[in-house]
Amino acid sequence: MLSRRHSLLALAAAMLLSSAAAAQNAPDIKIGFNGDLSASPSASSGQAAVLAMQLAADDLNAKGGLLGRKLVVVARDDLALPPKSIQNISDLIDSEKVVAILGPTNSGNAMAWKQIPNQKRIPVIVPLASGSDITRPLNEGADNYMFRVSMSDRAQVGGLLAYAKADPAAKAIAYAVETTGYGQGGLKDMTEVGALLGVKPVLIEKFGVADTDMTSQLTKLKAAGVDTLVVWAQGAPLGHLLRSMDKIGYFPKVLSSWAADNPSFIDTAGPKLADRPIFLRTVGPERTPHQQQLFDRLGPKLNPGAFHLAAHTYDAMMLLALAITQAGTTDGVALRTALENLKSPHDGYIKAYDRPFSPTQHEALAGPDYKWAHWQDGKLATYSDAVTTALKPADFKQ
Repeated sequence: MLSRRHSLLALAAAMLLSSAAAAQNAPDIKIGFNGDLSASPSASSGQAAVLAMQLAADDLNAKGGLLGRKLVVVARDDLALPPKSIQNISDLIDSEKVVAILGPTNSGNAMAWKQIPNQKRIPVIVPLASGSDITRPLNEGADNYMFRVSMSDRAQVGGLLAYAKADPAAKAIAYAVETTGYGQGGLKDMTEVGALLGVKPVLIEKFGVADTDMTSQLTKLKAAGVDTLVVWAQGAPLGHLLRSMDKIGYFPKVLSSWAADNPSFIDTAGPKLADRPIFLRTVGPERTPHQQQLFDRLGPKLNPGAFHLAAHTYDAMMLLALAITQAGTTDGVALRTALENLKSPHDGYIKAYDRPFSPTQHEALAGPDYKWAHWQDGKLATYSDAVTTALKPADFKQ
């Protein structure tokens, strides 16, 4: 009897040692990042995302990792080039064997490769790029592996046009967009959301992303009596648009995409002209005490205005961690299913998430989650007037 008891104890001990050894030898859980880290004005966004990813991974690893395994961030710089971004996605999935990917910084790059993770069943959570079509399924009813914890262009447009419609001073509204995929995607959203709201522009003007003089387009807008201009452009061309306004002394109210909070905008426009546009972002200039905790840890490493992007990314990592824990595996199909039905709420830095995704809704944030902002004396500030105060969630059409 004693011998049998010793045998059982020895077997139990051996099993424990085997389990411990298996856990110790378990492969790392690799999370990929694919985005611009060096080549364009958006690179500061990618840098903020990678810093936040690593911090989240460190925090999770300090608590034992996930499923008994260590999290490792594998970052790739796509240089803002679609071919490079496509190459990176394939490398991350096929060579690095990542279980999920965050990124990219540029919407056009996401659209260039979104079919790859969908085909290979690897979830992607987008914390930066805002193109409306990124999170839409490849075709109706198809499984969708693209999720977002960030602003979407469609929701931003819904807010800007809701403002324009509600503003009694807006008698003649026009659109101005850059000729890139980003600008044209924004114009598509403006046209479609404008139709929902009954907002019809008197003019639509376009300019190149590298243009520095838009006086020709502005002269036409001025002659048409445009008093409210909705602009969809990246930070630098938006800055040059404001400088061109200054040249001819014409200043309609400017409602802009969130590119206005990029350092490249204020660097180009200068502090005085940068005060004019109003725009939407996900973190107000006055951070909550909870947000301040993250800022204290990351802020010194970030470029100005990039904190909200880091917060998106940290939250995305934590939602992914909940999905891995809930699924009990890193299998892509199981992770997608878990993300679409997260059972555990999460008190994030952007908002409190409670079932943020569903099988048909892959956007964790919506128009009512956004905050109105502008530049004031070279610093981001909350924007508020009678129009923003009166707007209700139902006014944000998409």
